[in-house]
Amino acid sequence: MHIGMFLDRDGVINEVLSHRVKFVNKPKDFYLLDGVGEAIKLLNDAGCKVFVVTNQGGIGLGLMKESALDQVHQKMVKDLAKFGARIDDIAYCPHKPHAGCACRKPEPQMLVDLAKKHDIDLTNSYMIGDREPDIEAGKRAGTTTVLVGNREGSFEEADKVFKNLLEFSTWYVRENNSK
Repeated sequence: MHIGMFLDRDGVINEVLSHRVKFVNKPKDFYLLDGVGEAIKLLNDAGCKVFVVTNQGGIGLGLMKESALDQVHQKMVKDLAKFGARIDDIAYCPHKPHAGCACRKPEPQMLVDLAKKHDIDLTNSYMIGDREPDIEAGKRAGTTTVLVGNREGSFEEADKVFKNLLEFSTWYVRENNSK
């Protein structure tokens, strides 16, 4: 079984609600956060499978088409490749907020499905997010939860807190090389 790193997208991998972009609905709105390419490369090199799990309610609300989301994700993969970093798989929930589906975080379905598909040991894996629904989904799936960034103030629920993904990845590699 493998260790999985489940990453929320907006606010963990790319800018959102920033001076440059409010929402990411087109490839031109996608900007990697500083250090993310290096962070994911560190996790790749440590032998972890890296996944993106993202709520994309804009599809269900009619603000974005799935083809546009695919283009955004293609840009993400291309931008990360410049750092030698790779994403092993991407899962997204296209449903409207409050639609009651099993896949929208805080529900854990995206994590559980990816774990089955890629032979992931959830109890030794991590869910990294910047908001409460990410942390809740990770807890429900049985992962260690990591809160990054400063978008939401409820730090007490996460198992670990870091400024950003690079800080977490550096810690993770250091901790696991010393074992």
